[in-house]
Amino acid sequence: MKKKMLTVLLAAAMTVSLAGCGSKDADKKDNASVQNTENAKSDNGSDRTQFVVGFDAEFPPYGYMDEDGDYTGFDLELAQEVCDRNGWELVKKPINWDSKDMELESGSIDCIWNGFTMNGREDDYTFSDPYVDNSIVVVVAKDSDINKLSDLAGKVVDVQADSSGLAALQGDDATDENKELTASFAELQQVADYNTAFMNLESGAVDAVVLDIGVAKYQMSSRGDAFRMLDEQVSSEQYAIGFKKGNTELKDQVQKTLDEMVKDGTFTTIVNNYTDYNLPEMVCLGE
Repeated sequence: MKKKMLTVLLAAAMTVSLAGCGSKDADKKDNASVQNTENAKSDNGSDRTQFVVGFDAEFPPYGYMDEDGDYTGFDLELAQEVCDRNGWELVKKPINWDSKDMELESGSIDCIWNGFTMNGREDDYTFSDPYVDNSIVVVVAKDSDINKLSDLAGKVVDVQADSSGLAALQGDDATDENKELTASFAELQQVADYNTAFMNLESGAVDAVVLDIGVAKYQMSSRGDAFRMLDEQVSSEQYAIGFKKGNTELKDQVQKTLDEMVKDGTFTTIVNNYTDYNLPEMVCLGE
């Protein structure tokens, strides 16, 4: 009798326990549903509270760490003003440049905003209007015997991995002339960042660096007169803000705010903070 009673009590306890687990599972599902709904809301501009910008932290003047250890730069200043006007918190997220697509697709960033070339990528992202006309240039040591692009034949050249410079030299949309130029190099080395590239150039480990003109001007101005830029350019391109393909609502909100900044002069004020890098001559938004 006692055994029967114990069996009944155990069965009842298990039933209550299972019911409790089912309730917790339902709560978890409900919470997940709410969280997913919130994430879906924040994927557009209307209910957003944060704006996460993915950027290369070693790509001045567009994005870099200043002497105080804070992330700043032309693009990040623009992004901050956009956030201030929309009531968003700007989250500056440094990323590995060759992982930018994964970051964007996973939703860990809302956009790629850091001297991001749109040419040849128009079908891969939803882009803002272009805001900078950029050129890809070559920097060599001041006393180098390299004076024109053809002099790079037989030389060792550095370029940042997955950069616009690399794309200009050997990407799908690279010109035949640039592909022939690249084929003439003794070696084209890909490095993680331009600080490494300029250290290689300074030490004589490489003969030249191919990079964006704004970054070239910054690096040269911050390193004395040890380098010079060739007059011939590898290519010309445009920068834009890259959003996940199809995210037109967020793109439109950011573009609308940028257009307002152009109209009231704020955009020009920010541009003029970077006159040392030739940005006023390169900016095309609002022209």
